[in-house]
Amino acid sequence: MAEYIPLFMFAVVCLVLMAGYPVALTLAGTALLFALVGSASGHFDMSFLHALPNRLYGTMDNTTLIAVPLFVLMGVMLEKSKLAEDLLDSMALLFGKFKGGLGISVVIVGMLLAASTGIVGATVVTMGLMSLPTMLKRGYDPALATGAICATGTLGQIIPPSIALVLLGDILSSAYQQAQLSQGIFTPKTVSIGDLFVGAIVPGLVLVSMYIGYLLFISRLKPSSAPVAFTTDDHQISAARLLRSLLPPVILIVAVLGSILKGAATPTEAAGVGAMGATLLAIWRGQLDLPRLREVTRSTTEITAMVFLILIGAAVFSLVFRGFGGEELVAHLFDHIPGGVIGATLVVMLVIFLLGFILDFIEITFVVVPIVAPVLLAMGLDPVWLGIMIAINLQTSFLTPPFGFALFYLRGVAPASVKTSDIYRGVIPFIIIQLLLLLMLALWPGLATWLPNAIFNGITFDL
Repeated sequence: MAEYIPLFMFAVVCLVLMAGYPVALTLAGTALLFALVGSASGHFDMSFLHALPNRLYGTMDNTTLIAVPLFVLMGVMLEKSKLAEDLLDSMALLFGKFKGGLGISVVIVGMLLAASTGIVGATVVTMGLMSLPTMLKRGYDPALATGAICATGTLGQIIPPSIALVLLGDILSSAYQQAQLSQGIFTPKTVSIGDLFVGAIVPGLVLVSMYIGYLLFISRLKPSSAPVAFTTDDHQISAARLLRSLLPPVILIVAVLGSILKGAATPTEAAGVGAMGATLLAIWRGQLDLPRLREVTRSTTEITAMVFLILIGAAVFSLVFRGFGGEELVAHLFDHIPGGVIGATLVVMLVIFLLGFILDFIEITFVVVPIVAPVLLAMGLDPVWLGIMIAINLQTSFLTPPFGFALFYLRGVAPASVKTSDIYRGVIPFIIIQLLLLLMLALWPGLATWLPNAIFNGITFDL
């Protein structure tokens, strides 16, 4: 029975998190409690915790994680500068003359906003406040409108530069090296967040295209659910206004991703480019004063502190989990799953999907991925493909009723006239679209791996 202690510990962590206790304290507190009980019963060697100071110093010395506060600063600065609001107005006037055009505008702006902020909650709330009242006023079906906003808001999981991909890249890099060492490869290759960024480009664009395709289809099938929002006589938009609202975020995103693709900058350095660019845009628009700068820095500090505190708690949890023989237990369980690596991958994806109902992507990245990724990678899976699959899987989980986080975010800002059942009904087609993308990635892994291999020639760079 003692060999199953790691599973009990994992289950207790999930139960305590569901009770509403802080994530970082839950991870560290539960692990230390199990360590004390295990030490007293002779099932745990407390010397495992001697590695904790080195783990924490390694976290502070990890240049990859510097990208987190920089990308957060970039997103918060763009949100406060009202760039997305102007962009949505311009795109709505441009596409609003067509059936489903307003919905397409929401998807395009949401994609750019997701690429800028990388935070699901911020994107859903911002798009809900800006676009939902307009869509309802212009006669859009509430289910279609809310479904499009929720689905677009979750693009922050997969559209680079995504904070989820930054954290996944750091965890998968360690897991990949650990998997190779377990196979006797003592000069292991590395995988970087740059690989994940590039690998996510094609799946992200395919997903956005499928969203737009669905909106065009439904606008033809049921014109009343996605009517023409504006007539030519209602509103006109000048090319100058469109360029003024569209060019800044596009240039910023191209500067960040382009510097990575060209090899001119590491993702961490590119994050600095994005943060500085967002700040200059806010100054250019006259939206940066001392109170707003104070608000931006406070929000950035709070989010960054939360991420790193969870990382510290996860370090304690992983050490105790390893001390109880958790890695060997997981490897043993995976070896006995029918279907080999395919069966093991399906089980992991199902577990992550279900955990996405109760845990945020940061918690799943720091708790679940370090446990399962080394075993899956040792079984021969490509780390870039696995990272993209996990990101899209979590994105789908955050969209699925009745516990999807994106649904809760939108419910909090939606008018009372919009029923919760409308939101649930509206996201179903978009969930099916995302599941189709997962199936496509499973059948054609090259959708995620071709572009990184083509650009980096299979050689990644360390940060």
